[in-house]
Amino acid sequence: MSTDDLVSLRRDLHRRPEPAWREFYTTARLVDELESRLDGDLDELYVGPEAIAGDHRLAVPDDAELTHWLERARDAGADEAILERLEGGYTGAVAVLERGEGPTVGLRVDIDGLPREESDDSAHVPAAEGFRSEHEGAMHACGHDAHAAIGVGVLERIADSDDFSGTLKVFFQPAEEVVGGGKSMAESAHLTDVDRLLALHVGLDHPTGEVVAGIDGFLAVRHLEIEFSGESSHAGGHPEQGRNAVQAMATAVQNCYGIPRHNDGKTRVNAGVVEGGSAANIVPESARIVAEVRGETTELMEYMDRKARHVVRSAAEMHECEVSIDIGAEAPSATSDQDLVDIVADVASGTEGVTTVLERDELGGSEDATYLMQTVQENGGTACYVGIGTDHPGGHHSATFDVDEASIRHGVDVVSGAIERLATNRA
Repeated sequence: MSTDDLVSLRRDLHRRPEPAWREFYTTARLVDELESRLDGDLDELYVGPEAIAGDHRLAVPDDAELTHWLERARDAGADEAILERLEGGYTGAVAVLERGEGPTVGLRVDIDGLPREESDDSAHVPAAEGFRSEHEGAMHACGHDAHAAIGVGVLERIADSDDFSGTLKVFFQPAEEVVGGGKSMAESAHLTDVDRLLALHVGLDHPTGEVVAGIDGFLAVRHLEIEFSGESSHAGGHPEQGRNAVQAMATAVQNCYGIPRHNDGKTRVNAGVVEGGSAANIVPESARIVAEVRGETTELMEYMDRKARHVVRSAAEMHECEVSIDIGAEAPSATSDQDLVDIVADVASGTEGVTTVLERDELGGSEDATYLMQTVQENGGTACYVGIGTDHPGGHHSATFDVDEASIRHGVDVVSGAIERLATNRA
């Protein structure tokens, strides 16, 4: 598959970004690409509910939202037979190549977009060259379109390789942006025999030509969906008869930010959504927070979770309200294994177009590839998260984010080379 083909695929996906669990067109397009490009080479291609453990999906939108995006994919010309298999938001795929004796190597790439508007400024390359998002309010603002293209390119490269012996599984994972899809793939049967796992991300403030062999510093994360219930009353005539849910919410938000930091490492809390009430003259009976807690380790995240729950319940009690707390999504921390870091660094140093190789760097955020990494490591295997540098004019998740498409080829070359090295045990 030529670089031009991969760029064309990436641009098609960029035009039709789909947020978490709505990746209907994306999954169908990838399946079509794999079947046409690798006809006769793929040994298995698991699609939708075959690719994930459906009971472990996190942060799944409601049926109306899923139906809206399914129809949008249908209108865009996605294969009807594939769409039928994805109904209900069971998106994603796992492609398998079997090439004789050897280890089972996994590659995880994420495929979802973000619910944000894309810039239409003429200086923004997708707008200038005609592949800006056609889905208003959605955008590939983190490079997952490039990740998907790299995954397809790696599969084709390994299918044509004389230096690979073993099994390759590529996980096209949905719902990373809401840390909702990694667990469903980690809990699937497809990961149980994986000996070595690579995951990748473009950019992360590293320029084109730079490769980070092993990224660490993943903050474990948990999303909390908090609902306060009180009692309404007339704010002017009988304020004493009400139980103010917004007051409870405000108290909880303020005090969550006062949770003490921890001596053992980084901790974070954020109330990202706060809403409630219906009118200025009504004591509000309901209010809602969507918050997250993070920690440098899973244990530190759980410390923040425990403290946040105590704060929220105390705020509800103070204002005589009831409260419910549900987990929306979560992901653990993880560390890249040194043996894989060494192999990736060595391969990258000899890859055309790669000018700088960093052994390690910290992500400073969260990623649900950690579920897959942790599962492989707990099963006795090793895992590594690779950074492929790309010049991006806007920051990740911004309206002007874009990738330097030269980095797609760098990703294919580095990851394919590392997979070949792993399969032949050439350190």
